[in-house]
Amino acid sequence: MGFFKRLFGIEVNPGEPVSLPDIASFNEAVNGEKPCLVYFFHLWCSSCQVMGGLLNEIGPEYLGRIDFYKVDIHKVPAAASEHKISGVPTQIIFSGGLPAARQTGLMPIDQLKEWIEGHL
Repeated sequence: MGFFKRLFGIEVNPGEPVSLPDIASFNEAVNGEKPCLVYFFHLWCSSCQVMGGLLNEIGPEYLGRIDFYKVDIHKVPAAASEHKISGVPTQIIFSGGLPAARQTGLMPIDQLKEWIEGHL
């Protein structure tokens, strides 16, 4: 049961991506004081599920340094449209409310960590 709660964003461990259910919560998250990584996905995308698992795994390592969020492009199409998301998974690092870096597709965990570190 815990797997499904985590998959649907009902249960989140500290540091793991928090689901943003609407454009208001998205705007609030990206305009926060800390940098944040927003992961755009679609529930039925297998590559997205793998990337989500990687972010769940590494998120706790970055606790307090960067916040992790996730946006289902079909539930929050305004955010996906605003940032021209044409493929998933797409990760965008926001700093000061503005996109600072963008990556589309899967990355090996070491490359993902290096990418994040390079933008902190």
